[in-house]
Amino acid sequence: MKADIAGISRLRIGVDGEGVTTLVAFMLCPLQCKYCLNPQTLSMSYPSKSYTPEELYAELKIDALYFLATGGGVTFGGGEPLLRAPFIAEFRSICGKEWKLNLETSLNVSRDLLETAAPCVDSFIVDIKDMNPETYASYTGGSNSGVLENLRYLVDAGRAESCVIKVPLIPGYNSKEAVEASMSALKSMGFNNFDKLKYKTEIHGKGKGNL
Repeated sequence: MKADIAGISRLRIGVDGEGVTTLVAFMLCPLQCKYCLNPQTLSMSYPSKSYTPEELYAELKIDALYFLATGGGVTFGGGEPLLRAPFIAEFRSICGKEWKLNLETSLNVSRDLLETAAPCVDSFIVDIKDMNPETYASYTGGSNSGVLENLRYLVDAGRAESCVIKVPLIPGYNSKEAVEASMSALKSMGFNNFDKLKYKTEIHGKGKGNL
């Protein structure tokens, strides 16, 4: 089993999980967000490196002492990391339970992928975009119906408290009132941990790289 990885960013603090983390960004995503943070992950024409779970562990274990000392670990992002759910499950079996595994995801994937990854992941960082279906479609080019189903799955599985939900203000697409409406809807589902933020945009509609 191999996965194409756009980049690895080591020794991160306070940006994508507790403690010291290493971000692993997978290639490919089901969405086409207008202000994508990592647009290089959207096309396989971008130079990437292919890893097996064993090879990735061998590269990341150099930071094991930092992970253990700070309660940190590995954050899988992208792209959409849930597209690589079997890879993540295999990686967990190799690294063991001492490293925390975080997942930065849109949740816009089939349920079976989430069910494969969820038992292996300590925390989810979910970028919800906007709960309004029309706003979501306008910004991402996709539907959020599957996202809502996956959110309900996480609640039913008792994982709501392990989720941080990003609720962004997206210039040109939603408003502060829309952000509050999204948070209200999410609270009614059982989520309580939120990260309100404003997307930084550029003239040409591209987000700045996250790696």
